[in-house]
Amino acid sequence: MTVSRTTPAIVGHLAGELIALRRDLHAHPELSWAEHRTTSLVADRLEAAGITVTRMPRNGLVADVGTGDRVVALRADLDALPVDDLTGDPWASTTPGVAHACGHDVHTAGLVGAGLVLAELAASGDLPGRVRLVFQPAEEVMPGGALEVLEQGVLDGVDEIYGVHCDPSIDVGTIGLREGPITGAADALDIHLSGRGGHTSRPHLTEDLTFALGKLVTELPAILSRRLDPRAGVSVVWGKVRAGAAHNVIPATGHLAGTVRMLDALAWGEAEKLVTEMIATIVEPYGVTARVNYQRGVPPVVNDHRCTAVMGQAATAILGEDGLVPTLQSLGGEDFGWYLSRIPGAMARLGTRSPGGPTYDLHRGELRIDERSVTIAAGLLAEVAVRALAAGTRVTTA
Repeated sequence: MTVSRTTPAIVGHLAGELIALRRDLHAHPELSWAEHRTTSLVADRLEAAGITVTRMPRNGLVADVGTGDRVVALRADLDALPVDDLTGDPWASTTPGVAHACGHDVHTAGLVGAGLVLAELAASGDLPGRVRLVFQPAEEVMPGGALEVLEQGVLDGVDEIYGVHCDPSIDVGTIGLREGPITGAADALDIHLSGRGGHTSRPHLTEDLTFALGKLVTELPAILSRRLDPRAGVSVVWGKVRAGAAHNVIPATGHLAGTVRMLDALAWGEAEKLVTEMIATIVEPYGVTARVNYQRGVPPVVNDHRCTAVMGQAATAILGEDGLVPTLQSLGGEDFGWYLSRIPGAMARLGTRSPGGPTYDLHRGELRIDERSVTIAAGLLAEVAVRALAAGTRVTTA
């Protein structure tokens, strides 16, 4: 298959507009479930191109381009993060404490561009099926806005789904791709401990909560690594450990919070019950009471074999053989996994680092994006949709 008209269309007359759109989105970030302006901006541009838009109940929208029984979906996320924008760019966030520090502005602008290109192809009879554009709210909160999207039936009749995620660790002009798990399941764990406190000179007359808390910090990760298959890549990391206010007082309350992550969906299904049981077992000898709030987050993103191949072909078609690079698994959570728990699909990592430039990290206010990645995202998403539709094999799941 030869390269479709997607890349020339993007480069020819959309590049400037898409970068301007990305800058507008970056300057006006909105938090999860509050993406009102972002939703309207996207809807207005698609409707101006003659694309019919359906808004979702809170925020976000969906739009179909083309016709036919075979349907491929493309997804972007709309929300920003509660961090300060530290870039100093002319288009830096104008909303204090809110910034597009994960690249969702790039995802959104890229999907708008892909939609505009696909609309042109549909109008000329060059789109061999139907593409559903999914602009999703609230990716950054657990368990993710994808669940509400699914409740609206957005995947009804869809055969497969594709998306991209910015990766500031690889150069612009490259796409990172791998088959199988590419991101991990991510859950939140809060443990509140309570017990009889007292003087540190008489621990035998107390329920030594601080000691029990320390046991949880070290023993829960160790036990899970032996109770779950090590190939699942289980990781328990604490972000908050609090107890006490004086050096000679055993406190009566304490708080422990962290995340539970893993690469395997089957292990993820077992994790909540096992974690809760292990916490009770660890603190029981000390007479401490543990109140556990285990919040299920998102499943792992597991790229389908065939869909990964299609995405790889699209990447090399628009970027050349050197444009496709292997990528490591990450334990970061991404609610795109909810879509892939229903239908096949794949997510690629979009290189956003300027060659020779610094490597930024996601979820930090310093994150800078090489804006050439915006048009690459648009071209890749449009190309993968055309190729997936042209493959012509309707995918079914058991």
